[in-house]
Amino acid sequence: MIPSILPTYTRAPLHFVKGEGSWLIDRDGRRFLDLGAGIAVNALGHANPDLVAALTEQAGMLWHTSNLYPIERQQALADRLVDLTFADTAFFTNSGTEACELAIKMARKYWSAKGEPERTTILTFEGAFHGRSSAAIAAAGSAKMTDGFGPLLPGFVHLPFGAPEAFAEAMQDPTVGAVMIEPIQGEGGIRAVPEDFLRAIRAACDATGALLILDEVQCGMGRTGRLFAHEWAGIDPDIMMVAKGIGGGFPLGALLATEAAASGMTAGTHGSTYGGNPLGCAVGLAVVERIGTPEFLDEVSRKAGRMRQGLEALVGAHPDVFEEVRGVGLILGLKCRVPNARLVQAGYDEDLLIVPAADNVIRLLPALNIPDEDIAEGLARLDRAAARIEAAPDA
Repeated sequence: MIPSILPTYTRAPLHFVKGEGSWLIDRDGRRFLDLGAGIAVNALGHANPDLVAALTEQAGMLWHTSNLYPIERQQALADRLVDLTFADTAFFTNSGTEACELAIKMARKYWSAKGEPERTTILTFEGAFHGRSSAAIAAAGSAKMTDGFGPLLPGFVHLPFGAPEAFAEAMQDPTVGAVMIEPIQGEGGIRAVPEDFLRAIRAACDATGALLILDEVQCGMGRTGRLFAHEWAGIDPDIMMVAKGIGGGFPLGALLATEAAASGMTAGTHGSTYGGNPLGCAVGLAVVERIGTPEFLDEVSRKAGRMRQGLEALVGAHPDVFEEVRGVGLILGLKCRVPNARLVQAGYDEDLLIVPAADNVIRLLPALNIPDEDIAEGLARLDRAAARIEAAPDA
């Protein structure tokens, strides 16, 4: 008999009932140090007092009106995001997947409105993850996500990761209307796109008129020490997908765009019942006001340096377990020499939560405000987890 919850997840037998900062407490009172932060979602930790206050205040006034009417907090959050980024306009969603759907629609509507409807091809990259909707899995193209879900939405060309020559050749196709890429692949194994390649993509888009779509759902919102990861390369996209950390744990996403890129999206071309609701935008505004300051971002970089130094030491101390450190800021990965599932399990045994990824990597995505003492404790628990594996290499 099928369980009452559709069995699409392989869940660890851990039952959490409370969160405090970087810690999760299970129903038996066992405390786990959370270095996954809900997969980069709990950007300010669990039960952050500022976010609790923002949510509680809004919940006592107004939850939902729909987008048939102006929403004050939605406007305030859009204004703040426009002030802080390249964007001229924002559309709010409930998830990164929904932001991806709009990005694809926006790019194709842009060319249709310009009288070039044939420019529907979107270039994407091997190892990408853009969500689990039909359009998002077609964009990523991996067999793991697409098997059994055909026919797939056409119009995507999948390029090798880190292959500038293949990209340059693909851009010769006159039907290319957009390029979609994650500055740092999260699910794909914490693989950072070289800054010079991001700049080359921007230049190629400028030369052909193609739109540059950046997926910063996992690597954005302060995680790299800049508000968004593309800022390190000194470029701006035309369209950007945002989610996860922007809500600090409340379901919230956004699509940011320039006025030109959004020019085809007129009244009635897109919508959302819940997107941009007062509750979500109240929390999102509190997150952005906290994260979007130079002082906070400098602290992220400082903490990231401390954590990376410790991870490099672990690679040196356990060369049979770890191969290398990857990533930028507090979106970090440890490529493993043993199956990464063993590290995840050994972490559970040490009351530590880490997240697996492709390419045999474990992801470390802690709260951006993680205290130094929790960084030190997390490194110590990772050290003990690696020692467990070394003590039983054939387990």
